[in-house]
Amino acid sequence: MVIADRTLTAEVLAALRYWPDVIWGGQKNPPDPVDLTVLLPFFNGVLQELPWWNRDWTVQEVEPGLPLEIDSGHRGGSAPFTEVSVPGTVRSCGGESLPFVARVGFAGDQLLGFQAKIGDVVLGPATAPAGHLEPHPFATVLTGLMDLRGIPVKVMARETGRSMSTIHMLRSGRHNPEPLLLGEIAKVLGMAEADVRVIAGLDDDRSR
Repeated sequence: MVIADRTLTAEVLAALRYWPDVIWGGQKNPPDPVDLTVLLPFFNGVLQELPWWNRDWTVQEVEPGLPLEIDSGHRGGSAPFTEVSVPGTVRSCGGESLPFVARVGFAGDQLLGFQAKIGDVVLGPATAPAGHLEPHPFATVLTGLMDLRGIPVKVMARETGRSMSTIHMLRSGRHNPEPLLLGEIAKVLGMAEADVRVIAGLDDDRSR
């Protein structure tokens, strides 16, 4: 299932870009009000596409969003990237309610990413088929860092003293990074071990 790669309507875009509390140009100029209720069917439609979503719960209320990242498009890009956080509330058929926050990334009118936090639980689209483990998110970062530095899998394997299959599994997300291996990878990448541990989502035990 792919959440992204879809076109957003003009009404949804206007609601996602409605940021009355944002200061523009040093002066607070709230934009004209827009209809935020168009986000309700949009969010509920996306959530109901998640195979594990409990359809007894629906998004009932939303508030104006806050921009998390805005690409100025100063290089002439026709579709600058924007990411916003939209708070709200979800309710069950039984009347129970929980806080809701949607994180939406888009470029122009194209949805690029969606993530929701319901209470303390973060939800997002799956990349692995049903019944399979999700790849570790460190995979994408490691692959990018190696490619940017021109470090082939064979070199990373040799310098870390690991097999090429281990490095391949790390790059595909099928092998979870562990502290000792991260230290070896950091040396090959020319990065601080603490930085690589943070990127991999591991606590720095040495600071405790």
